[in-house]
Amino acid sequence: GINAEYGKQWYQRRVRGMKAVVILLVVLAVIYCKTPLPMEKKVYIRREHSLIKPYSSMSMDTPMWDYSGSTIVSNNEIRLTPDHQSKSGRVWNTVPLMSRNWEILMDFKVHGAGRTLYGDGFALWYSADRQIMSGPVFGAKNGFKGLAIFFDTYSNHNGEHSHGHPYISAVVHNGTQNYDHDSDGTHNEMAGCQSSFRGQKQDTFISIKYINNVLTVHTDVRGKSKWTKCFEVKNVILPIGYHLGLSASTGDLCDNHDVKMMKLYEVDLVEGQTFNVEEALKLVPSAEGEPDRPHVHPKKKRRFILCTLDNLLYFITIVVILSVIGIGIVVWQKKQEDRRRKRFF
Repeated sequence: GINAEYGKQWYQRRVRGMKAVVILLVVLAVIYCKTPLPMEKKVYIRREHSLIKPYSSMSMDTPMWDYSGSTIVSNNEIRLTPDHQSKSGRVWNTVPLMSRNWEILMDFKVHGAGRTLYGDGFALWYSADRQIMSGPVFGAKNGFKGLAIFFDTYSNHNGEHSHGHPYISAVVHNGTQNYDHDSDGTHNEMAGCQSSFRGQKQDTFISIKYINNVLTVHTDVRGKSKWTKCFEVKNVILPIGYHLGLSASTGDLCDNHDVKMMKLYEVDLVEGQTFNVEEALKLVPSAEGEPDRPHVHPKKKRRFILCTLDNLLYFITIVVILSVIGIGIVVWQKKQEDRRRKRFF
C-alpha cells in the first residue's frame, strides 16, 4: 500500500513537471511568433551608437552625441522639431561606426495639428561629416557623402516621377551629387516605398539592416511586431568610420518629429565575407538601384498659400456655424416678439 501511494505521488509530480515544461514551451512559441523579424545571429548592441531612454540624465553636451537647432531632449523622447514653422534640429553621434555589418532598430513618431497639410519630414544619416549646422536637406546640408534614409511627409513633386506620401527612401551619395528637394529626391534615390507612418496614435518602428553590402528596410507602422518589407538593395558599398545622425525640418508646414529610441546592433560577418579595416576605410560610397534621371522641373506648389487655404477652410467653417447660430437666434427672437404682439392685441 505504501509503495502504491508513493508511486501515485511520484507520477503526479512528474505530470505536473511535464505540464510546466509544456506551458513554458507554449509561452516561448508565442513570443517567437509575435516577432516575425528576428535579429540576425550573433548581434551585439553598441551603446555608444545608440539612443536609449530614459534621457533624463542626458544634456546638450552628452559625450557621444551632439545636439543642435530646435532639438529638445525630454525623459522619453528626442524631439528634433516642434510643431512650428521654420524649425530644424539635429543629433549626431561623435563616435565613428567601425562595424562592417550592422542593424538599426528605431522607434519614432511623426505627428502634429495639421490634418491635410504637414511637413517636411526627417532623415537618418550615415555620413562622413557630422552636420551640426542647418541645411536644406531635412535640416542638414546638401552634397553629403554616405547613406541617407529619408522619411518624407510632404510631396513637393507633381511631375513624371511623383509618388504618394508619406514616403521612405534611401539615397547613397559620394559627395558630388546634390539632393533635389523640389523633386523629393526621386532622380537619384536607390529605392523607396510609401508608408503611412505619419499621424499614427502609436509609435512606428523601422529596421534598417546593412549586411554583406545589402541594405534592407522593414517597417512596423502599427506597432504590433508585424513587419512589412519596404525595400532591399544589393551591392551597396559603404565605408566604415562614418557617423550616425538624425535631422528634421519644417517650413511653411510643420510637424513634431520625435525619436523615442534608436539601437544599433553589430552583426558578425556572414559566411564568405571578408573584412579589411584599411580597405574598408577607403571605400567610396556607391550603390546599384535606379540610375540618376535628368531633372524635370515640376510645377511649383505654393505651400504657404496652400497652408493659408487650409486654415481659411477651418475659418470659413467656423464663420458658417456662427452665422447659422446667429440667424437662429434672430428668428427665435422675432417669433417671440410676434407672440407678445398677438397677446397685446
